[in-house]
Amino acid sequence: MEYHDNEWGIPEFNGKKLFEILTLETFQSGLSWIIILKKRDNFRIAFDNFNPKAISRYDDKKLSELMENKSIVRNKKKILSTMNNAKIYNDIFKKPENFSDFFWSYVNHKPIVNSRKKLSDIPKDNILSKKISKKMKELGFTFCGPVTVYSFMQAAGIVNDHLVSCPHYLKCQKD
Repeated sequence: MEYHDNEWGIPEFNGKKLFEILTLETFQSGLSWIIILKKRDNFRIAFDNFNPKAISRYDDKKLSELMENKSIVRNKKKILSTMNNAKIYNDIFKKPENFSDFFWSYVNHKPIVNSRKKLSDIPKDNILSKKISKKMKELGFTFCGPVTVYSFMQAAGIVNDHLVSCPHYLKCQKD
């Protein structure tokens, strides 16, 4: 509830924070979101507070350390993806605001506000998440399929998928 009420769907424009959200969505892929939330602080410690510069310098020793860290999800492909994505972040976007602009430019820097009445109305992906996913893959990002990108868009507030009956539906439009 804490995450839903204070973070999920609230528009986030900070590029470094968006990198954190993207990384957590990568690790969430195929798992329950609650697992990731319970381990989020451990992820922050293990991944240098999601600092892309630090992560891009990780080597085989750090990879081994992460693979032995029982307080995070120890999926080698997802860890390698995070390392790769940090390198892409640093090589292409240079500044956090550029990473933010990359995503927000797809929606003219304004959240898409949906009017979902029931959970079954919420798609797992959409045309936009497919478009962004395709571009990310062209740039070299990994673990960024349309479903992961759509979940990222929801978490980052790029798309407001709170149900219209949810008190946070309007709150996310004001932020």
